[in-house]
Amino acid sequence: MKDPSRRTELVLRALAEPRRVDILLLVRRRELPSGRIASNFKTTRSAISQHLRVLTKAGLLSERRRGTSRLYSIRSKGFAQLRNLLDTFWEDGLGKLESEAEKHSRSKVGR
Repeated sequence: MKDPSRRTELVLRALAEPRRVDILLLVRRRELPSGRIASNFKTTRSAISQHLRVLTKAGLLSERRRGTSRLYSIRSKGFAQLRNLLDTFWEDGLGKLESEAEKHSRSKVGR
């Protein structure tokens, strides 16, 4: 998928579901098979498989086959577009903070 705004939309939609965030937290340190992931939730394996598909399509998870198992791991690169979007807001906020600090500093000097 080449369109960055479409990719960001997919990532945001994927992260809007709390179970998907929980799945990402489970696999953030190590690769896990889908069955192991599903065993952490009180829902059907089919529902977890759907969540895994959404996360994979959004580019947040990598899927690898080992025999009949599917193994999932974090795809750090998938978070890059989201990070760029969030950094924009962060930089805007820092710029405003810097401006306010400078105003405050000038007002103290003028006293």
